[in-house]
Amino acid sequence: MKEYQTITEISGPLVFAEVDEPVGYDEVVEIETPNGDTRRGQVLESSEGVVAIQVFEGTGGIDRNSSVRFLGETMKMPVTEDLLGRVLDGSGNPIDGGPEIVPDDRIDIVGKAINPYAREYPEEFIQTGVSAIDGMNTLVRGQKLPIFSGSGLPHNELALQIARQSTVPEEEESGDDDEGSEFAVIFGAMGITQEEANEFMQDFERTGALERSVVFMNLADDPAVERTVTPRMALTTAEYLAFEKDYHVLVILTDMTNYCEALREIGAAREEVPGRRGYPGYMYTDLAQLYERAGRIEGREGSVTQIPILTMPGDDDTHPIPDLTGYITEGQIYIDRDLNSQGVEPPVNVLPSLSRLMDDGIGEGLTREDHADVSDQMYAAYAEGEDLRDLVNIVGREALSERDNKFLDFADRFEEEFVQQGYDTDRSIDETIELGWDLLSMLPKEALNRIDEDLIAEHYREEEGETVEATAD
Repeated sequence: MKEYQTITEISGPLVFAEVDEPVGYDEVVEIETPNGDTRRGQVLESSEGVVAIQVFEGTGGIDRNSSVRFLGETMKMPVTEDLLGRVLDGSGNPIDGGPEIVPDDRIDIVGKAINPYAREYPEEFIQTGVSAIDGMNTLVRGQKLPIFSGSGLPHNELALQIARQSTVPEEEESGDDDEGSEFAVIFGAMGITQEEANEFMQDFERTGALERSVVFMNLADDPAVERTVTPRMALTTAEYLAFEKDYHVLVILTDMTNYCEALREIGAAREEVPGRRGYPGYMYTDLAQLYERAGRIEGREGSVTQIPILTMPGDDDTHPIPDLTGYITEGQIYIDRDLNSQGVEPPVNVLPSLSRLMDDGIGEGLTREDHADVSDQMYAAYAEGEDLRDLVNIVGREALSERDNKFLDFADRFEEEFVQQGYDTDRSIDETIELGWDLLSMLPKEALNRIDEDLIAEHYREEEGETVEATAD
């Protein structure tokens, strides 16, 4: 292993050094400063005679007298089942005061893409206990479903609720026999504040969710370069638990906006030609490399499901980060500022939200046979109620027909009773659908044009309809 003292330039998080032999792309580097500190880095660019190294712990204290060693291997994540219950920093080192990790294996963090031919289609329901997701935008095992939020909105509370409550219903029914796969959560935090980190950790410890979780923490004052490694460490751990140890793994990555800002910072330091809004042109490819590491593989029990969270700068969903994310992932969950200001918890706006795999993950044998019809009808009724709200602002409520007033009341109750549930309430899919029937029974039967008549006969609550009639009279 050769050692060089040939650093020529330091620019932001990058160090440039001269070499006299070929160096591999992504190779791990150790840089020793004159006072004996060792920093880790990775080769970003390798050309004839000179390499660009991104340094994970920041370049402070590195000068021309520092020595550079190329280790001849790419970055690897030490993996073992014992990682469950542990808290690691953004580079995969334990920060919870626990014992050193004794790995079963060391896996390259730049994962191999799943061969499309070997992928199994995602179609098993994951119950998050959140009605707005389970009922209206169902999450399916092996899916990638991002949460689109804005700064100052409670996306972290929703993420913690999902991490705490998520289960795979049929696994529970089968009991704790050896056949069932276990459920695990990998939490990758990038660029979050110390305050947010404390909230996450207190919640994980208070609820016991930490026992089945692996937490990766990259804080706002940690180097931006480390942020580009954190999600890859998290996903490598997830793939190991899913495809080697048969876990169903839910990966929550927050905040992808901070990750993309780190990409932009490194791109600027490399003096690359910027793309849209200054982000690198390869950001689409880079995000796809992360998001496409979700899925199921034929013949393997486990699965990797992803919920990336991103805050849309300026609440603008045409911004490059949500825009590109929306192209790659299978839908999105929108956190809404207006609902949040009304005190709705969680403030999920179901109208622009979408789960593209929902239709395959619900129905008889998966959730309930009436799930799709109830969901479609609630969408239609809520959308109509929203349109009528705009009309009421112009003509007033008195000008509306009795039928229209019922749709207006439906929209209000939908937000107050179905979407609103608080961050500590865990609703089963049965409770969510029954609640849907309670609300739909406010409407006259003839207005339920998206539900099969047999299902209306079985589930429609006549007395609900009558009480609404009585109050209208």
